Amino acid sequence: MSPHPISLSKALDSFDALWSPRIVTRVNDYDVRVAKVADEHVWHVHDHTDEFFQVLDGELLIALREDGAERTVVLPRGSVFVVPRGVEHKPSSPEGASILLFEPTGTLSVGDRHDELPAHVDATTGHGL
Repeated sequence: MSPHPISLSKALDSFDALWSPRIVTRVNDYDVRVAKVADEHVWHVHDHTDEFFQVLDGELLIALREDGAERTVVLPRGSVFVVPRGVEHKPSSPEGASILLFEPTGTLSVGDRHDELPAHVDATTGHGL
């Protein structure tokens, strides 16, 4: 944990990789992560934890599969949304976005179960800045 304020814009400027979250700081047993995203992620599920999203810039879409139906949540800049544990979801951003995530330390970015990973999706528990 840094004893100084952390600029999220500087943190985001420090890397270019998409779908490859960076750990900005930790709160108790949670990582605070930032990521740059564009195009589609992958359908995945976090069996044991909710997933918090905040859109810092751009727009994020989150497709959800619940109760045999599929729907998409649209998150404009400044919006937050929590995907409940056990819900299959696929984030995407046709125009690109920057996001903030809260997840328990050690949570894999592609969940506990996921579709085959495309080359542009990083399966990680978060990279340091």
